Formats: sequence, structure tokens, C-alpha cells
Amino acid sequence: MKRCALDAAGALCTGCFRTLDEIAAWPYADAAARRAIVARAARRRPEAGDSP
Repeated sequence: MKRCALDAAGALCTGCFRTLDEIAAWPYADAAARRAIVARAARRRPEAGDSP
């Protein structure tokens, strides 16, 4: 299992593929906002060369 760790630019987690802003917003996000964050992160995964 991967763990959250920011990329070299400090902008994207290499484990969950959320942005720093999304990680910061997560504790305050409602269910709909969290689903949107997860959906965006899922779209970033293949772009980063990772498979589920």
C-alpha cells in the first residue's frame, strides 16, 4: 500500500494523487466534495503512470 508523500514539486501526492489543496480541504469537505476529490485523483493516476 502506498502512503501519502508529495512529489518533488510539492504539489501532488504520489500515493493518493490528490493535490496539496485537496489534502488540506479533505477534513472539512462534505461527502459530495470528497467524491469529487476522489474522482479527480482517480483521473490523475494513469497520467502519473500508476495503475490501480
